[in-house]
Amino acid sequence: MAKYDKADLERRMKGAVDSLKHDLSGLRTGRANTALLEPITVEVYGSHMPILQVATISAPEPRMLSVQVWDKSNVGPVEKAIRSAGLGLNPINDGNTLRLPIPDLTEERRKELAKLASSYAEKARVAIRNVRRDGMENLKADENKKEISEDERKRAEADVQKLTDEQIKAVDDELARKEKEILNK
Repeated sequence: MAKYDKADLERRMKGAVDSLKHDLSGLRTGRANTALLEPITVEVYGSHMPILQVATISAPEPRMLSVQVWDKSNVGPVEKAIRSAGLGLNPINDGNTLRLPIPDLTEERRKELAKLASSYAEKARVAIRNVRRDGMENLKADENKKEISEDERKRAEADVQKLTDEQIKAVDDELARKEKEILNK
């Protein structure tokens, strides 16, 4: 059985929060965000590659994304991949560059995005609670093996709970920020 390691628990909990931030950055809020296109893969050179390996993505204006494709022969496949990604974006082809105007979000779509953000946050909370459970089990195991006393276990459990509460609050703060961004546009 693994020994209790506070630094490891903290790292794993923070990892869940970081993962949530990354997931939320991909949600469209009506403002141009380069993270919106990062999950897209493009079929080029006989294989599927992340879009960032064939093009540079930038946001020259608040409501416009620009995709600068490095190899002119890949413009078509990149355009096709963006159209079929289900993001509701229609690229405008300017030769080597694709311009993507970001359309306004409908109220219905905003609510769907807010729900999706909530589900991402709940996954992060579950991950944090699982890390907490692992920490508590390791503490009980250490006490059973007589490596720590009951008082030490209780003190450490209080630390684990405090850490859990901090990370859950960070998840809730991220969710509230993203919901405000989605719903108040």
